[in-house]
Amino acid sequence: MKKIILHITVIILTFSYSAANAQLNINARTAILQDYLSGKILYEKDADRKIFPASMTKIMTSIIAFDLLKSNEISLEDKFLVSENAWRLSEAGYSSMFIMVGDEISVENLLRGIIVSSGNDACIALAEGIAGSEEEFAILMNEKAQEIGMENTNFSNSSGINAPDNISTVRDILIMSNYLIKNYPLYYEYFKEKEFTWDRTGGDPIKQGNRNPLLYKNVGVDGIKTGYLSYEKYSLASSIKRKERRLIAVGSGFNTKNDRSKESLRLLTWGLSKFETIKIAEKNKVFTNVDVWQGRKNTLDVYLNTDIYETIPKAKKKYLKAIVNYEGPIPAPINKNDKVAELKVYFKDELLGNYDLLALENIKKQNIISRLLTSVNFLLWGDV
Repeated sequence: MKKIILHITVIILTFSYSAANAQLNINARTAILQDYLSGKILYEKDADRKIFPASMTKIMTSIIAFDLLKSNEISLEDKFLVSENAWRLSEAGYSSMFIMVGDEISVENLLRGIIVSSGNDACIALAEGIAGSEEEFAILMNEKAQEIGMENTNFSNSSGINAPDNISTVRDILIMSNYLIKNYPLYYEYFKEKEFTWDRTGGDPIKQGNRNPLLYKNVGVDGIKTGYLSYEKYSLASSIKRKERRLIAVGSGFNTKNDRSKESLRLLTWGLSKFETIKIAEKNKVFTNVDVWQGRKNTLDVYLNTDIYETIPKAKKKYLKAIVNYEGPIPAPINKNDKVAELKVYFKDELLGNYDLLALENIKKQNIISRLLTSVNFLLWGDV
């Protein structure tokens, strides 16, 4: 067994996440924090407790539209007719885009009305335009939730307004937020818009600001969505990006608007200050090379089919270590994408991950004379 030890020039600490949680107490009923690149959960507080997600539901409403935009089943320029059912919500005291019965509104304007203005009326107009009714649209939402691993969620409407069976958890809202950012980075730009002006029918244009308070603090927050229900109190799914690093936080059960803003920012800042994220390997790029036996090349470049990141605490560090293991030299012929080795990532004696290393190219076998010379050379000198 050949072994290549690759020392990462980063130092880390053997770490207990339960110990990390003990260092921080977020003033919310339930909360969770994730490093986006590594997927590591850095903090959680009763993260599987049932919640009413309120307007955080609108993240899924947007995702359904983004899926259809991606598959070209709808376009941003398509217009949907506003029903009386949708219009009623703009008159009922809920957050609204203030659309009018009979208006024909573009998908893009409805999305901005949902994401920036948090318009419940825009949610119904979009849902009816896509699925015919809000009930049918909720079926699409639940199918998507199951597809992406939201195991404790049920959506019963598109807006999140009062409905006893519209339930989720902060862990599931995190899964949904991660999916949004990963799969729709361009559409995600809507979530950082600080205002949206709707040039409404029969009145002056209405300019509304984004309800996410962290967007106005200029600290790198670029989303995602607030929520409020009288029973649940205040909630927020938020994300911060500093250089290449991103953290996602979800909290629910904040007592006040001020708590929602202050505690969410405290959670994000804590994650940035206490941890760092290390890039170990880049997807589809040469990672290292391995020895080849009786091939037309003596070495083979290998790669991973996924990015590998590790998130580690900054204090009291030990060396992070990556080890390539393979039975070698590897006999030719070798086909591109064959698994030829394994990468094991450790800190201290703890295995963090085990990954397949794949051949980056085809390598043919030497002709018979070259193979004979190679074998003799090996017998005489031990040289491959």
